[in-house]
Amino acid sequence: MERTDTPPTWDERTILVTFLDYARATVHAKCVGISEEDARRAPLPDSPLMTVSGLVNHVRWVENSWFEVMFLGGEDHGPWTDDDPDREFRIAVETPIADLLAEYEAQSARYRELVAATDLETPSKRTISTGEPVTLRWILFHLIEEISRHNGHLDIVRELADGVRGV
Repeated sequence: MERTDTPPTWDERTILVTFLDYARATVHAKCVGISEEDARRAPLPDSPLMTVSGLVNHVRWVENSWFEVMFLGGEDHGPWTDDDPDREFRIAVETPIADLLAEYEAQSARYRELVAATDLETPSKRTISTGEPVTLRWILFHLIEEISRHNGHLDIVRELADGVRGV
């Protein structure tokens, strides 16, 4: 997977998808060479769910929620429940990190096709807490922010888990 934040052209759509793909590729890059044990390790004593595996699974399900549920109006099939709203973090440690990354990449490929075929001004089928729909453009901006923020978490958790720093 190529990781670049320099778009091949400078139109808005290309810039947005380039930065989203860069953030996605950074998730993958931060996991290169990590052992299963370290991917499942929660090195922060007060954050038992903060693992590399959990963060990968979380960003996968965050994208699913924004594209499938909010934008397309589909049913929420995420792993969370009312009793366990952070379940995607908890169950991630039961899945090999390579499988989590493969699921995330396969899903990302589907969303690349969706974004390529859809006008940036298209409103979401569902609304946010204000009662308003958001545009595909807003979702792309939001996902760039969300995944990039979690990449910062991945930096910290990875370094504490096995000593590997920066990517």
